[in-house]
Amino acid sequence: MTDASPIRAYLVDDEPLALERLQRLLAQFPQIQIIGSATDPAESVGTLNSPDAAIDVLFLDIQMPDINGFELLSRLAVQPFVIFTTAYDQHALRAFETNAIDYLLKPIEPEQLERALKKLGRLRPIAKPEWQQNPALPELLKELTASLREPLPSYPMRIASRVGERISFLALEDVSHFIAQDKLTFAVASGKKHAVDQTISDLEHRLDPGRFLRIHRSALVNVEWIHEVNSWFVGKVILTLKDPQHTQLTVARDRVRMLKDRLGI
Repeated sequence: MTDASPIRAYLVDDEPLALERLQRLLAQFPQIQIIGSATDPAESVGTLNSPDAAIDVLFLDIQMPDINGFELLSRLAVQPFVIFTTAYDQHALRAFETNAIDYLLKPIEPEQLERALKKLGRLRPIAKPEWQQNPALPELLKELTASLREPLPSYPMRIASRVGERISFLALEDVSHFIAQDKLTFAVASGKKHAVDQTISDLEHRLDPGRFLRIHRSALVNVEWIHEVNSWFVGKVILTLKDPQHTQLTVARDRVRMLKDRLGI
């Protein structure tokens, strides 16, 4: 950190266990002084708007009941630096639209936190942007608040497999991966292939992105079935699955970073 003075941090997260974990992680950084925390976002608004609050950085959950993170920001008289915390990576780009310093995907890892604090250290000595004077910010926060109140997208729980005139249904939680072979697409469950009438690209857009990740142009993996990630020479990455066959899948080079980010490694 280039500024030797303590960084006064306030933490808001409606999940007590997540809040406790973040407090333990921040305790490893002597430059951070936690001056308060709250699991009730409405309560934190009053504290943060207090004249003697003097907050340097706000660690703020995004998805919270009643008042989400964006709405909380819209209620603050003065904007501190913000580091968002979220379990949903689809919120990341939205977070950056608000001029946030960084975002941390839950469960937060020490490396993620260190990255965010280094970034804060570089930006803190510079005069803070006058975010409240930006006429676009209140409207942006209003739009983001409304978007979080919309129903979450609905994803299928099963997928149909056709064999001749017979159609069977597979629970997606049992599907370890999808592969494209010989111009056909297969769902693989317990090592057995089941033909499906969709392309890998179609499945990528239709299935829950929190569960299924495209690792290759011809493969989509259920991240809950990943057992090991092995890095080989010249950057090659191989996944080993939890199925009885210990299936191994190669990760395309341009997908490695996305995979590591998803798995927090």
